[in-house]
Amino acid sequence: MENLCSTQAAGVLKWMDEISAGLDLQTEKYKEKVANAWYQDARLEEKTDLLIKYALENVDEAGADWSFLAARIYLQLLYMKAAANRHYDPQQRYGPFYELIEQLTKKGIYSPHLLAKYSRKEIEEIGGWIRPERDYLFTYPGIYTLATRYLAADFEKNIYELPQERWMVIAMYLMQDEKPEKRMEYVKEAYWALSHLYMTVATPTLANAGKTYSQLSSCFIDTVDDSLQSIYDSNTDIAQLSKNGGGIGVYMGKIRARGSAIKGFRGMSSGVVPWIKQLNNTAVSVDQLGTRKGAVTVYLDVWHLDIEDFLDLKLNNGDDRMRARDIYTGVCIPDYFMEQVEKRGDWYLFDPHEVREAMGFSLEDFYDETKGSGKWREKYEACIKADLKSKKKVPAIEIMKRIMRSQLETGAPFMFYRDEVNRKNPNSHQGMIYCSNLCTEIAQNQSPTVWLEEYVEKENMIVKKYRSGDFVVCNLSSINLGKAVPDGVLERLIPIQMRMLDNVIDVNTLPIRQVEITNQKYRAVGLGTFGWHHLLALENIQWESEEAVQYADKLYEDIAYLTIKSSMELGKEKGCYPVFPGSKWSTGAYFAEKGYTSERWKALEKDVKQYGIRNGYLMAVAPNATTSIIAGSTASIDPVFKPFYFEEKKDYKMPVTAPDLNYRTYAVYRRSAYVLDQRWSVRQNAARQKHVDQSISFNFYVPHNIRAAVLLDLHLQAWKEGLKTTYYVRSTSNDVEECEWCQS
Repeated sequence: MENLCSTQAAGVLKWMDEISAGLDLQTEKYKEKVANAWYQDARLEEKTDLLIKYALENVDEAGADWSFLAARIYLQLLYMKAAANRHYDPQQRYGPFYELIEQLTKKGIYSPHLLAKYSRKEIEEIGGWIRPERDYLFTYPGIYTLATRYLAADFEKNIYELPQERWMVIAMYLMQDEKPEKRMEYVKEAYWALSHLYMTVATPTLANAGKTYSQLSSCFIDTVDDSLQSIYDSNTDIAQLSKNGGGIGVYMGKIRARGSAIKGFRGMSSGVVPWIKQLNNTAVSVDQLGTRKGAVTVYLDVWHLDIEDFLDLKLNNGDDRMRARDIYTGVCIPDYFMEQVEKRGDWYLFDPHEVREAMGFSLEDFYDETKGSGKWREKYEACIKADLKSKKKVPAIEIMKRIMRSQLETGAPFMFYRDEVNRKNPNSHQGMIYCSNLCTEIAQNQSPTVWLEEYVEKENMIVKKYRSGDFVVCNLSSINLGKAVPDGVLERLIPIQMRMLDNVIDVNTLPIRQVEITNQKYRAVGLGTFGWHHLLALENIQWESEEAVQYADKLYEDIAYLTIKSSMELGKEKGCYPVFPGSKWSTGAYFAEKGYTSERWKALEKDVKQYGIRNGYLMAVAPNATTSIIAGSTASIDPVFKPFYFEEKKDYKMPVTAPDLNYRTYAVYRRSAYVLDQRWSVRQNAARQKHVDQSISFNFYVPHNIRAAVLLDLHLQAWKEGLKTTYYVRSTSNDVEECEWCQS
């Protein structure tokens, strides 16, 4: 490659022919335009911007490969900047790997563990495995996102690390504590998975693995108890986690309602809204590593006396003292509520504090063990019959209307179907699941941390004692279906991916003690997927089809099998998670509930009973918005917005095409998110949810003018078909093509 600082335009055009090799492009007009605009004395960045700008102008439905050309141009800039900062010949593209680690360790960017755990000889051997040609797998949005957000730079933001080095450092960091005789093999295998873009790690892992700041988990879920101590302790913990880059889910259903008694004095409590506003202020004030404000989702039960005020929190109108517009909201919904909505029955609201005091139990601590019956509705009906002063009767459909109104205005609240979640909880022997996380894909046991006592141990030494609750941690990673499935690599990919996820638990740096305890107790992970629409397009399967539903069922069963098997093998090698005995994994109930009766499943069930399983929770499908861009595929299980559109962010606007867009795939991409019949989306998700032990970030895409009855039917369908959660209700502006299903 010629140096762009000294080359003439003719040399640049010749170089353009070299880097466009293998792409389906006609570059004559592009090169003519570049030649006419070329200014030899311009800075390197200006020349690169010119080349990229003219390449991106050609991106459209018929010119998707122009994005790859723009990426290759941008890569040359990265190569030259890294070479200049690291003092090696830019002709090499990648410089000495050991020297990179040594330099960034001295600068305080990389963790000292890399040099402490690996010898120079090992690092030099690892550097020899780097394959620069895999940089050409990136689209322009992918490489731009990776370079501007995640590649390691010094404190003056000078680029040092290159894409393949980021993958290799992640692989090394996650495998640092593996047995020496196998460690190098695992590093090489993890690099294979990452560098081919067959998988992605969670955003915090992508950003922080191998660096001095090594918080690798995506988000956390706290349970707030009904006490001032718990409320303020939780707020402090949430501030710490938010500061360190974590998204937060918070269950506040135990907190007494507005007008409840405090120390026997009725009418004294101000309810949950002031505490939610306090969390709102924390989310805004304590940003995530200086990059964005904190992200907090608060969940409340639909029977809580404050639910009506809660549903209005994010609305644009009304009393600002009763609004908290920077947090997200989620509603915890029992089956009984949906039954009452469907038959237009009555619904009762209660103060959880009065229920505890008068009835001797906490209503939120129960669920219906079977559809249509169970302990929760027995307790709920007992509360209805009791003479509770806080009891309030409202039509169930009116609460549902408020939910849907808020969803169409703000996208939230998210829906959490608590009975279905807890019925399918593989660790129900250890507790309850009260709510989900920020993005609704996590479903793990929760309990509040309880303050016990405070005393002076020595002079000026105050000791506070707590009993740790289950403070949920989300350790995530995702399969790129659009690449891994067509290449037939799932059987090779999932074992190394599960090993990487399991190792995140042990090398992670977590700022809250109870989070560390919970992380080790369950060793929970969330293996997910993205690129579903991409895969359907490659397979020529229409979204709105029975074939897509059946394909989801079969594919996710295969992924579940390989995931459980991989965790079993890890359990055999390293030991099972501490509370495995008594779980549905250990008894075989998990396999029976899923209807896994084939010979392969029977053999796996036998192995799990014999050897245990390494991770108490295994699968969760996250939104993957950013990492899917880097990997050049479609987000999560979502349909594309359009086959071709412009992505607009704060600092750029760039054209985006659906992945592998061509005359063969266009027919599948053509009916995009807001046009597709969402009933097919629900059916697909129900098919995959059967095989996912946690949950799935599932969005509804609806027109702005959807009839309330149609949106209600979607929610009823989602609940009836066994979805555990739903995420955003995303509605359009009125310039979207009219779709038939929303008028049905």
